[in-house]
Amino acid sequence: MRPLADAQKDVLDSVPLLPVVEVPLGEALGLALSRPVLAPHDVPPFTNSAMDGYAVQGADVRWAPVTLRLLEDVPAGHVARARVVPGASIKIMTGAPMPEGADTVVKVEDTEPLPDAVRILAATQPGTAVRPAGGDLVAGESVFNVGERLTPRHIAVLASLGVAPLVRRRPRVAVLSTGDEVLEPDTETLGPGQIRDTNRPLLMGLLERLGAEVCDLGIVGDDARALREALALGASEADMVLTSGGVSKGEYDLVKAILGEIGTVDFWQVAMQPAKPFAFGHIDGTPLLGLPGNPVSVMVAYEQFARPALLHMMGCNSVFRPMTGAIAAEGWRTHPGKTVFTRVVTEVRDGVTHVRSSGAQMSNVLSSLARADAFAVIPVGTGNVEVGDEVTIELYRSPEARSASEVLGE
Repeated sequence: MRPLADAQKDVLDSVPLLPVVEVPLGEALGLALSRPVLAPHDVPPFTNSAMDGYAVQGADVRWAPVTLRLLEDVPAGHVARARVVPGASIKIMTGAPMPEGADTVVKVEDTEPLPDAVRILAATQPGTAVRPAGGDLVAGESVFNVGERLTPRHIAVLASLGVAPLVRRRPRVAVLSTGDEVLEPDTETLGPGQIRDTNRPLLMGLLERLGAEVCDLGIVGDDARALREALALGASEADMVLTSGGVSKGEYDLVKAILGEIGTVDFWQVAMQPAKPFAFGHIDGTPLLGLPGNPVSVMVAYEQFARPALLHMMGCNSVFRPMTGAIAAEGWRTHPGKTVFTRVVTEVRDGVTHVRSSGAQMSNVLSSLARADAFAVIPVGTGNVEVGDEVTIELYRSPEARSASEVLGE
């Protein structure tokens, strides 16, 4: 069995980077920048009012009350025609450009409108409620770096700049479940020995959340010819193929065997629990990740191999979920010869995170996966976890935060 870190490195080293494309801003969410973004202009592009009120000269409102002449009313999107002089004011809306001569905005709540004038009811410090041009970003400033993955917050900044980002394109992933016993999730009645497919819905949901395009290859039974055709189709149409089931040692575990026939098996079996029977290879250059059949094993293998590999293909700097320390609130048994992923729920007490099992840990038990907040990652050689032990938890509900070099080394 390959050590987990070695297997992860092998996968990341062998998957290709996706092509670079320019996409409209509305289609860039979740993709990674392939060139840095520099501000083409100041943000905001002009000095403007931070609130509804009256633009004045600060010297006129150091004391109150005071009455100032009203020159005009300037809504957002319009520019004042008059210049503010001592003893005068211009009514202004939030976001409207500051009139020439004004350096302060008195909020509307501190004023009383009069015919052709305004009465200032509260003293206001000069410079109040004025947003300077370039107060957020200055023209030419470095905004985002290559490899940053675009969140809605990034998108908003790019929108303020009018920038169409250059990114690596969205990955296309083919998903396939195997086994004669596996039926569609909407099957109403199960026959003896039959189960509903949970792996495809799980993987497709995870991939859609990642931002990948999914090619659903459906369910293929234990038929070598049909499986050979499905794998070849997936490899021809997608950037990665994800299968579930058929990678163990059984007579009807066909995925690994057929992968060896029509492609290459780079490695098989990893020293981890769950998801030990994990196969990795290529068909005509397309990476294939053969995930185990049990659904929790699918989730663990996806998180440790498929998701980091796809993020790497997208050119992301960070590809692994964040990790943090916690204290075991209860003890549990682990396998000292494997890296063990225990489903846990977290509780913060006095600023310290405590964890306990989220339920039964068999690799077919989905309910404990749904309840869990994280994986407690127990390294090889640990043996049992005792109450009060420090453990490392991987926060699989949180965005990626660790680079490949941080996790695996150069």
